[in-house]
Amino acid sequence: MPHPDPGFGEPERRNAEALIRMALAEDLGERGDLTTTAVIPPHARGTARLVARAPGVIAGLPIVAMLLEAFEVADGWRPRKADGDRVAAGEIVADLVGDFRAILALERTALDFVQRLSGVATLTSRFVARVEGTAAKVLDTRKTTPGWRILEKYAVRCGGGRNHRIGLYDAVLIKDNHLAWLRTQGVADPITRAVGSARAAAPAGTTIEVEVDNLDQLDAALKCRPDIVLVDNLGPDALAEALRRRDARAPGVELESSGGVTLDTIAGLARTGVDRISVGALTHSAIALDVAFDVSAAL
Repeated sequence: MPHPDPGFGEPERRNAEALIRMALAEDLGERGDLTTTAVIPPHARGTARLVARAPGVIAGLPIVAMLLEAFEVADGWRPRKADGDRVAAGEIVADLVGDFRAILALERTALDFVQRLSGVATLTSRFVARVEGTAAKVLDTRKTTPGWRILEKYAVRCGGGRNHRIGLYDAVLIKDNHLAWLRTQGVADPITRAVGSARAAAPAGTTIEVEVDNLDQLDAALKCRPDIVLVDNLGPDALAEALRRRDARAPGVELESSGGVTLDTIAGLARTGVDRISVGALTHSAIALDVAFDVSAAL
C-alpha cells in the first residue's frame, strides 16, 4: 500500500535552506574541503550511493536534492526511494553521479540531514505500529531541536504520525502553569476563566485545548467545551474513566493523552479508545538511522 505524501512544501524548503546555509558554513568555512582538494584532481567524476545500514523509514531526500543543486550536481541524482518508504539493511536508497570533489564536500551534510530525519521517521513508525487497530492518532510535540522544528515535524509525517501545533502562534494550549498563575490571582475556576479568555482573544477558528492532570479538572474542562482536553500522566484505568465522562458530558470534545508515553505504554493507552496520544520522544529521543555514503565507482 502506498504511503501518504508527507508533504515537503514551502515551509520545509525554507527551513532546509536556512539549515543548509549554516551547515555548509560550519563545515567548509572560508577554505573549503582541504582534504578533497589535495587528494582528488579537478574535474574528477565518480559515483556514490546512499545505503541503509539498518532497517527503518527514510526521510530527508528532498534536502539532499537541494544540496546537490547548491553544488551544481543535481543532474546526477537518482533516488530509488521516496521519503516515507521503508528500507531494509543493505538497501540502496539513491545513486549519485557527478563531480567527485562536490560529492565528497556535501557528503557529511547530506548524511546529517538524512540520518537525523530518518531516525525521527523510524521511531515514529514504531509508535504508530503499536496503536494499529485503534482509533488513536500519534502526534508530536514542541520538544524539537531548535531550528529544526519544521523538518522534524515533517519527518514525523514520513513515519505515519500527525503534527500537533507547530508553535505558540497557531493554536491555544492552556497548560498547568497558565492555570497555576490564575490561582495565585484568586481565580476560583481558572479553567473556565482561561477558556473564556482564549475564545475572546484568539483568531476565529483557532483550536483551543486545555491540559488537565486529574478527573476533577477534566470535569471542569468538559463544561467549557474546548476543542480538545489533554489529560496528562493518566494511566489506562483513569484514562478509560476520563473517556466515559467525556462521552457522557461532551462527546464532541476530543481527548488527548500525554506524559512520558513510551513504546511499552502506548498500546495500553490506545486501547482505551482515546482520540490522540502526543509523544515528545518522537523528536527528543530519536536515534539517527545508520545510513552510509559509499563510493561505488570512479568514472
